[in-house]
Amino acid sequence: MLTLTMFLTSFAWALVYVVLPFRIEELSTVGPAATLAWTGWILGITSLGAVVSGPLWSRFADRSDPKVACVWVYSLQALGFLATAVAGGLPGLFLARLALGAFGSASTFGFILASRTPDPAGMRRRLAAVQTAMMVGQVLGPLPGAVAARQLGFRLTFLIGGLILAVCGALLQWGMAGPSPPPGAAPADRRVPVREVATAAALVLVASSQETFLAAVLPRVLPGLGVAEPDTLEAAGVLVFASGAAAALGGLAAPYVAEQLSEHRALWLLLGVSSAGLLLLGVTGSLWAFTVVRVAQSLCIAPFFPLVVARVARHGADAIGFVNAARVGSGFVGPLVATTILATGSPALLYLALSGAGIATVILLRR
Repeated sequence: MLTLTMFLTSFAWALVYVVLPFRIEELSTVGPAATLAWTGWILGITSLGAVVSGPLWSRFADRSDPKVACVWVYSLQALGFLATAVAGGLPGLFLARLALGAFGSASTFGFILASRTPDPAGMRRRLAAVQTAMMVGQVLGPLPGAVAARQLGFRLTFLIGGLILAVCGALLQWGMAGPSPPPGAAPADRRVPVREVATAAALVLVASSQETFLAAVLPRVLPGLGVAEPDTLEAAGVLVFASGAAAALGGLAAPYVAEQLSEHRALWLLLGVSSAGLLLLGVTGSLWAFTVVRVAQSLCIAPFFPLVVARVARHGADAIGFVNAARVGSGFVGPLVATTILATGSPALLYLALSGAGIATVILLRR
């Protein structure tokens, strides 16, 4: 039941996320540069809110019942999607997205629940299963979202996403047994090594930003790849679908990567290859070449997060929540950095900047 709810959660968010830049373009009454800035903030503010509220929610889950906390989050997020649907301007859309972030991240509780096992190998498999379910949701959500937005309109698409989240809360409440107690020391006795967890969170922020940046700039990137203006919405859905499929397969590979390589070596290899893939995006000249490179890059970076979570899970829900907050925070950092650079520079400069951050992190990892 946990993997099903995480799949539906991711599906609902992907359904809406891929069409948000186009909704922003529709609502905008300002120039192209200002619209691009609004896009970065509206897409990213939810993640920023979740970063701030995430540690509070994870601490609450560690000291009570993470299932109950997750049901509350689903209920509040369903209302947030309703607010997104009725927003009639960019400021209202911004506030609705900010509220969604403050309501917390259901994925945090998914990873906390999946980590409730004393077997490290079993934990990696469960974390990978949750990660893969979320990735599959990201795969399947964008294309129906693009079609729904075109056929039904943006508002009804947002309402459908909110309804799915309400269903997730009901499934979790009445379809899943209570979680097992956390392995190891009791929450009150567990000390979280701040430096280790902070380092892990920084790694996740850099790596996950390589995944989250693209959707915000697709309306500006796709025409440069030969996509006609009327076809950009469908092309965006296909591109996000393909890269999400690759990420889902990559997430499944995480336990096997850990068995074949040391976790430390696997992390810097995955991030290094993904960063090289970003560089190649800048030299592609067609949608199909861009998609192939993006798929390969997504395949490489996907195992990164579950491997990092498996390393810190023994330190409890606070550690998991902090690291997952970094993953969620990449949804703010990635779009904001991407739209800021693209407002004054070229897509090639954007890919170079993100790749450079990844390569610099690899160098630090190998020391």
